Amino acid sequence: MEKYSITGMSCAACQARVEKAVSAVPGVTTCSVSLLTNSMGVEGNAKKEDIIKAVEDAGYGASVFAGSITDEEDILADKETPVLKRRLILSVGFLLVLMYFSMGRMMLGLPLPSFLDGNHVAMGIIQMILALIVMFINRKFFISGFKGAIHAAPNMDTLVALGSGASFIYSTAALIKMAGYQLKGDMSGAMELMNEFYFEGAAMILTLITVGKMLEAISKGRTTDAIKSLMKLAPQTATIVDSEGEEKEVPITEVKQGDIFVVKPGESVPVDGWVIEGNSAINESALTGESIPVDKALGDEVSAATINQSGYIKCRATRVGKDTTLSQIIQMVSDAAATKAPIAKVADKVSAVFVPAVIIVALFTLFIWLLVGKEFGFALSRAIAVLVISCPCALGLATPVAIMVGNGKGARNGIMFKTAAALENAGKTKIVAIDKTGTITKGEPIVTDIFPAEALTSSGYSLLNNLEDELVKIAGILESRSEHPIAKAINSYIKELHPFEDDEDELMEITDFEALPGNGLTAVYNGHKIYGGNLEFIEKHAYVHSELKEKAEGLASTGKTPVFYAIDKRLLGIIAVSDTIKEDSAAAIKELKGLGIRVIMLTGDNEGTARAIGEQAGVDDIVAGILPGQKESVIRSLQEYGKVAMVGDGINDAPALTRADTGIAIGAGTDVAIDAADIVLVRNSLMDVASAIRLSRKTLKNIHENLFWAFFYNVIGIPLAAGAYISLFGWALSPMFAAAAMSLSSFFVVTNALRLNLFDIHDNSKDKAIKDPVADITINERKNIAMTKTITIEGMMCGHCEANVKKALEALEGVSEAVVSHEKGTAVVTLSGDVDNTVLTKAVEDKDYKVLGIQ
Repeated sequence: MEKYSITGMSCAACQARVEKAVSAVPGVTTCSVSLLTNSMGVEGNAKKEDIIKAVEDAGYGASVFAGSITDEEDILADKETPVLKRRLILSVGFLLVLMYFSMGRMMLGLPLPSFLDGNHVAMGIIQMILALIVMFINRKFFISGFKGAIHAAPNMDTLVALGSGASFIYSTAALIKMAGYQLKGDMSGAMELMNEFYFEGAAMILTLITVGKMLEAISKGRTTDAIKSLMKLAPQTATIVDSEGEEKEVPITEVKQGDIFVVKPGESVPVDGWVIEGNSAINESALTGESIPVDKALGDEVSAATINQSGYIKCRATRVGKDTTLSQIIQMVSDAAATKAPIAKVADKVSAVFVPAVIIVALFTLFIWLLVGKEFGFALSRAIAVLVISCPCALGLATPVAIMVGNGKGARNGIMFKTAAALENAGKTKIVAIDKTGTITKGEPIVTDIFPAEALTSSGYSLLNNLEDELVKIAGILESRSEHPIAKAINSYIKELHPFEDDEDELMEITDFEALPGNGLTAVYNGHKIYGGNLEFIEKHAYVHSELKEKAEGLASTGKTPVFYAIDKRLLGIIAVSDTIKEDSAAAIKELKGLGIRVIMLTGDNEGTARAIGEQAGVDDIVAGILPGQKESVIRSLQEYGKVAMVGDGINDAPALTRADTGIAIGAGTDVAIDAADIVLVRNSLMDVASAIRLSRKTLKNIHENLFWAFFYNVIGIPLAAGAYISLFGWALSPMFAAAAMSLSSFFVVTNALRLNLFDIHDNSKDKAIKDPVADITINERKNIAMTKTITIEGMMCGHCEANVKKALEALEGVSEAVVSHEKGTAVVTLSGDVDNTVLTKAVEDKDYKVLGIQ
């Protein structure tokens, strides 16, 4: 997404005008404009010059947003309030003088200069001059309003300018007529025309609208406090160790990846890195919302903007500049502000036609009152009231202010919503599917049992060292080539207890190594074929005695994962591995169920192991024994029951995260998972899943309240201003009171959104289940779940590219569907049969795109 800074917008009609103009530029696929942050996000391959020209042709200004923290601070800086404050002080000063001359004697009996006695024209001229001064002070309304009208895009300023201008012009005409009467000596006629002056109304409208604009600007500034506070956390300097071992302080921009930096007690960590010397307790509350310091020692990661509370540590920089965790968090919040929630579309459609409709209603009001015999002054007053009470701003701000405050609230608690749609959709979730390893469990399995096959079958079980050594040796050699968490656990155990694993010569003798995701490993060692994997896989290569099957079932029933090993069709035995659940997993799942959400655990483990862990965690359903590529198909099946959120942390979770209505990545997960997700949890805790859903629901409720007020205000206010209730209740509204009502409507919407800052996202005491929760589900048998592969593609630029790739892939035998995204640079293919990666690669590259990888 390319971001731009937009100038000159004043209301929702301006926002709609800019979106319409940019969306019409060839090559633009999506455009989202934020009135709140005066920014615009554009996707597609259109030239920047064409986009900027489209904005300027629409009557506004645009510039490319560089993306640095300094630029972010600049775009969010409250530049409006100081200007509005000066305008308001001057306006009020001259308005008070104007009110003194227009109403001082009549209402309060205040004395006037003697030379004005009986000189009505002079009184009128003084009022006209004072009104002109107030209009000049607030000339922005007229410049922006008439500029919008000239470009056939009238906005809120157009309504204000028309209302104030009509009052001034009518009053000036009355003044000219009064001068004629006075020249003829008709002082009674001149005196009557004093009641036709609305100079104070023209000035009052502008002043009251400015009051509302200033209150709105102050409140809007507060909605971005969260992201601005994050920006302030970014350290400006760092203490690095130079080539001679000397410590020196340098600007943060000069720190490079690989540099060694030191952090003393009380200092902020300048960039992301890992500890190479020393230990300390780090306060990470700025990023995670967790106030308890985290102990850091050799090899641990540290993040920019966290505070070193105790010891002296020396670290090596791994991520600097825009790549730090803090910068990425700021970028996520900023990008989310530049996107639109689906619920905003209704308000946007209304805003696009709102101002022209109000102008028509005002003209209609004028003519109706004239037709029923009312004086022109009365009819004009009603029409002006209609113009100035109407408020498109409240409609335009109803959704973005709530989204911004909700995003900020999430950011302060380590919950990052990448888009406004993600913040809206999370609260509609009915099913949460959670990957087991590393999400429900710690993802750090340990070896618990070793059972040589011959020892178990011949004597029940006794430790025969030679048999165990053979099993452990083959397991160690085979697993040394794998990066799977189970492989790491076995390798760690073997390296600790069996020094022969470190023999490099033996490791060099491994050939034809192959990893079969979800099944196991195969290789050739010293001319012997060796195997390791689950029961289903190993039975294809060796006979498994019933006693070992029973032992494996017993291990699985206690939550352990049995891994079988064989050599040349001879079973060697079982190594059992256990991965314990996280301390807060059960409580987190209980909170999700309290929200009326059905929780499902996905795992490649066998049914017994999965059920044992599932019972500890308290999940509703378990899908066990699935291959990594099948998770996406499980999500597809679950979507038949309602909105699905997928929680994962690994590379193989990416297709499922993409397929889900809401993808949630645990912060400790891989970059691929984080990129594929809609929500990123900075803390490695499932508790934040419930918190994210809770925040989403509260934000959505707040948006509904804002939209109701915005529509209700206009539906009630416009007829009242038009005088529709005069005959029924005697209710009439002067233009000045209409202006006051308009100035407060947007302020109300923004203030209501700010209430979200008071919401405790971790408090489950007020949780309510959704109205129609999913009572029961039936998931397809594992053998019927289609296999999926995610192809990473370079070179796709638009929807036409997507169609080309989709057509090429779906033409292949064995490919039932291809979901292609040029924005993500991926194609997720669903396979009904075995399709080799080379076939998929050729199909894509024949269309002149480059395949970077297939998962």
